[in-house]
Order: sequence, then structure tokens, then C-alpha cells
Amino acid sequence: MLRLNRRKLFGSTALVLCLASPAARAAVIKGALPWQPGSADPPSLATPGGWLFFTPQERATVEAFVDRLIPPDPETPGGKDCGCAVFIDRQLAGPYGRNEAYYMMGPFQEGTNQQGPQSAATTAQRYRKALTALDAACREKFGGKAFADLADTQKDDVISGLEVGSFKLDGVDSKEFFVQILTDTRNGFLADPIYGGNKDLAAWKMIGFPGTHYDYRDWIDRHNERVTLPVVGIGTHPNWSQ
Repeated sequence: MLRLNRRKLFGSTALVLCLASPAARAAVIKGALPWQPGSADPPSLATPGGWLFFTPQERATVEAFVDRLIPPDPETPGGKDCGCAVFIDRQLAGPYGRNEAYYMMGPFQEGTNQQGPQSAATTAQRYRKALTALDAACREKFGGKAFADLADTQKDDVISGLEVGSFKLDGVDSKEFFVQILTDTRNGFLADPIYGGNKDLAAWKMIGFPGTHYDYRDWIDRHNERVTLPVVGIGTHPNWSQ
């Protein structure tokens, strides 16, 4: 059985460093300490104002859609005022929309739900096609009105039809699109405001989540108590330094 102790382990590590090239030694030492939080892949603050991906018509459609998925009430703003459409816009304009985390070299063929996306189109491209098809289908069914121009009850009927697949979209799987925009709306509503949604921390305040505090050790054993810590996001945390 191989037995190692700390002296042998550290000694062998030092030998490797000594035998390595000067550039390699410098890289190891320089990259070690001091460590700066967030220095490897810091999040980018979603700046207010303007749209990075959606056209004006697409923006109107998505804002109307998210406001029916999460309608406003006296306690909390709806999906539009909470910035869910802004969140989706920023995501589609970035790595998420470009499918940078996916293998995109093919072959492309119909797969099962368990196999994940199999399309050559990116998420951003699929969104654009679905939004165009949605407005076209609404105009055909509702006398020339786009989705954003419909009454709330009509919007709800369309959304319900997308959910079950009875409201058809040309060249687009309506149920798949419903799941996509519902998932992205939920994420935008509950994500840190740094990404463009959850404006003024409204969603976290609604559910009683205190946000991005360093830790909750003082609260671990305090069961069935309402957490009274102030609600903070990454951008409003006192240690934020971007």
C-alpha cells in the first residue's frame, strides 16, 4: 500500500515546481494568492434602458406575454414591471441566446425529450421565429390584431392554447415555445436583479427571501421564524465592487 505523509507530498510538489519552466512557475505562483472574489468570471450588470435583442414588436409581444404569466396584484408588480422581458432580452443577446453551452456541430435530427435540444437553431433564433409566428397566428384569428393588442381574456386563451398545443404556430412547436418562455419568465422573476429582472427585489420581498447575504449561520437553528435580514442583491450588497 502506498503511504504518503504531508512532508513527502509537499516535497514532491516543490520538486515539480522547481523543475518546471520559469514561465510555468510564475504562472502557478502569480495565479495563487491573493484570491479576489469574482475575479475569474464576474457577472455583468444588466444596464437599464434600450433593448439588446428584441425588436419593438417583439418587445411588445414579450412584455404582454410575461404580464399574463405573472399578472400584477396589489402586493407585487407583474412580469412586465418586474423586468422579466428585460431579463429575457439580455439573455438572448448573450451566451444563452447563442447556445454557447451546447454542442452545435450536428448531426441535427429529431430527438427525445430526454436527449435535450437537437436543433441547429440557437435559442435566440427559435425565439424570433416563434414570436413572429405567434403574432401572425393572432392576426389571422383575431381580425388583424397582434398578441399585444388582444384583450387580457384573449391573451389568456392564446397562452392556454399554446400550453396544450391547440393554438398552432406555423413552423413552431407551440407547446415547446410555451415551456421556453414560461421557464425564462420564472427565471427573470426570481433571479438576482443584476441580470435585468426582479426589479427592486420585488419577487424576493414577496416570498421573504433575504437575498445574497454572505451566509446564514446565525439563522440555521432558528426554525419557523421569519427572517428579518434586509433584502439585498449582488448589485446592492455592500461588498459589491464592479
